[in-house]
Parts: sequence; C-alpha cells; structure tokens
Amino acid sequence: MFRRHRPQMGTLLYFLGALMLGLYFTFAAVQGDYGLFKRIEIRAEGAALEQELAILQAEVGRMENLTSRLSDDFLDLDLLDQQARDVLGLIRADEVVIR
Repeated sequence: MFRRHRPQMGTLLYFLGALMLGLYFTFAAVQGDYGLFKRIEIRAEGAALEQELAILQAEVGRMENLTSRLSDDFLDLDLLDQQARDVLGLIRADEVVIR
C-alpha cells in the first residue's frame, strides 16, 4: 500500500560529510593559523612594535644629539657641567650642598 520513502544511507552520509567538512573549513578560516583572529592579532602586534620603534628612534636621536654636543667639534659647556655633576659628583667651590 503506502510505502514510506526513506533517504538512502549513502546520501545521508554524503550530506553529513559535506556539512562536517564545511564546518571544519569555517572554523579553520576563523581560528586557524592563518585565520581572521590570527590576522587581527598580528596587526595589533605590528602596531605595538611600530610604536616601540618610534620611541626607540626618538631615544636614539636624543642620544645622538647629546653625543654630538660633547664631541670635539662642538662642546656644550652647560652639558659638560651637568655631566660632571651627575657622573663624577663634582661641585663648584662657591656652591653649598644640602642633603
């Protein structure tokens, strides 16, 4: 009389396999080694490293300025006096030290 039509087991397994494969690739595209989250993380790390580079370049520029001001070609007497006070602990004869 009335027979129910059941899908073949092979067809069901085929669609289940295709679904699982699609889910795997979707997961890998989002969280894999080359996924979206990793790309965002790498960009954030790159921005932080660029900021650190800018800070280090400013520090190098400052040090180059100080070095050139203490060179034989150009001597900044105020800087020399400051360095003698800081590094060697020297003071002038007319100064009083309060600790």
